[in-house]
Amino acid sequence: MAILPTLSTAPPVGIDKDDIKKQTEELVKELSELQNLLFAEGKHSLLIVLQGMDASGKDGLIRDVFSAVNPMGCQVKPFKKPTEREMAHDFLWRIHQHVPQKGMIQVFNRSHYEDVLIQRVHQWVDMDTIRRRYDHINAFEQLLQENDTHIFKFYLHITQEEQHERLAERMQDRRKMWKYNANDMKESAHWEAYMEAYEDVFQVCSKEIPWTIIPAEKNWYKEYLVANAIVTKLRSLKMEYPALPEA
Repeated sequence: MAILPTLSTAPPVGIDKDDIKKQTEELVKELSELQNLLFAEGKHSLLIVLQGMDASGKDGLIRDVFSAVNPMGCQVKPFKKPTEREMAHDFLWRIHQHVPQKGMIQVFNRSHYEDVLIQRVHQWVDMDTIRRRYDHINAFEQLLQENDTHIFKFYLHITQEEQHERLAERMQDRRKMWKYNANDMKESAHWEAYMEAYEDVFQVCSKEIPWTIIPAEKNWYKEYLVANAIVTKLRSLKMEYPALPEA
């Protein structure tokens, strides 16, 4: 059964926008403090995977949720088309180089999942290869988790109509023109194939580290959900600042 068509891309009816924005401000401040503690203790790390169709708001989410985090403790890596060197290795080679060391937060803007999404949609590899990659991804994420890396996988959920509105805005708003890419509309023509590929990813990768589908039509609600999930996890780690070293 398909999941995405049953899920709204909008906030719940009646939710107070101003209240949610205020809560998000407090969460972002707390995230800054918790990130400092994460860095100081050096026992855990966070990997935040952001996926979504073009114009789903990945860049803005990174900017707004992590605006108060110390840059020394947080890194962002966008994954675009693989280079020739990356293509000469296994598909996870370029990913593994950017996983977070203990004490760090690493954000992936797109990720290893591109290798079972766009490559599947355009049939650059066959389905047997895709299924084997599911297994490799699950094993890879399990390895990271066993090394005390806590993984969040967020899919930013918008409709195709909303995507088209946002892409059109990029052609009209001077502040957003730099984001315009004519290929985005070409990829949108494959919307149904992408949705099918995402549905399989949600089901197969993986039950131990599940996906969170974020209604992303309104930025203020999307930011709240992601910030709240991350802060809740960091609180649960019961981290402590190291004691003063003995002389």
